[in-house]
Amino acid sequence: MNHADREKQKLVARIKRIRGQVDAIERSLSSGDDCADVLMLLANVRGGVNSLMAEVLEDHIRLHMLTEKSVLPPTDLAEDLIDLVRAYLK
Repeated sequence: MNHADREKQKLVARIKRIRGQVDAIERSLSSGDDCADVLMLLANVRGGVNSLMAEVLEDHIRLHMLTEKSVLPPTDLAEDLIDLVRAYLK
């Protein structure tokens, strides 16, 4: 198994954890749990998604923007990076 496959497996494992957390939110809402508990579950999901987004963003920068094979000039790469960061921070 190569590096890229291991990284994909790690990302898929993160998605599965996030899916489990979302399922926990649904169960919590259905059973009428306390709002504070639901908010904590929501915060956990947000943290998981933010972590996943940061990992994918970092991989994109390392694999597609910092390579010597890049066909775009540095200013275009910088603009692409700015767009990515803005989308990430929304």
